[in-house]
Amino acid sequence: MTEKQQAEGTVGKALSVLDTIASIGHPVRLVELLPHTKYPKPTLYRLLQTLTAQSMLAYDPDRQTYSLGVRLVRLAHAAWNQSSLAPIARPHIDALSKKLCTTVHLAQLDNGQALYLDKRNAASPIEMFSQAGKVGPGYCTGVGKVMLAFLETEQQNDALKKQAFHAYTPNTHTSKESLQKELNEIAKSGVAFDNEEHEPGIICIAAPILSAKNRVIGGLSVTSSTRRHSLADLKDLQPDLLSTAKGIGQAAESWYFPDQNNSLKT
Repeated sequence: MTEKQQAEGTVGKALSVLDTIASIGHPVRLVELLPHTKYPKPTLYRLLQTLTAQSMLAYDPDRQTYSLGVRLVRLAHAAWNQSSLAPIARPHIDALSKKLCTTVHLAQLDNGQALYLDKRNAASPIEMFSQAGKVGPGYCTGVGKVMLAFLETEQQNDALKKQAFHAYTPNTHTSKESLQKELNEIAKSGVAFDNEEHEPGIICIAAPILSAKNRVIGGLSVTSSTRRHSLADLKDLQPDLLSTAKGIGQAAESWYFPDQNNSLKT
């Protein structure tokens, strides 16, 4: 094994430990963490010590627990500002939420799933799973499906392999074949719907955020509940949704690829 391979292996193991602790959701002791990883106890202990020394984890000596460290907060904040659509999209989704008086979500794909970047609530927000920083299933959320639908074939095939197809509700897709059929329809219509597929009573309409070369850079959705709206009601919001998604894509293009001539001016 080369030095580079060994380093990558160590980094990969450390990141998987961070992911595991984050998924558990509360400070965890080594013995509690051990069954959730594939590493022997000495290896896991060594990784925990390294991560703690780098402030990626915090250790409570009284409770003997590990939790995510403050360094991750700083890195997450920098990533939110530098690498996500959130800062660019915020004025657009604020305006959309205010105009439609409902909840708007912004997301990007993360390993085939929908990573929620921002959530702008209307005056009467709806309680639901999605919050900024949470990851929702790609196959049964509006933003997840619409982003999957507009991926290039190779990327889409890879992303579909990463779907769990767990039945959250009677309306959830439980096979690649049924999802693929809907993705083809979404690609033609330009929007996706969540018909109570992830959470009972929660519905949405979603649109892709595309680059100038029609590559998926995010997803945008307008969400409501079956108590307030029907899917037909949400369909009427399609023009505003598509217009906002297009505006975010254009704003992101100029941010990701600024005019070099202008940037050199003093």
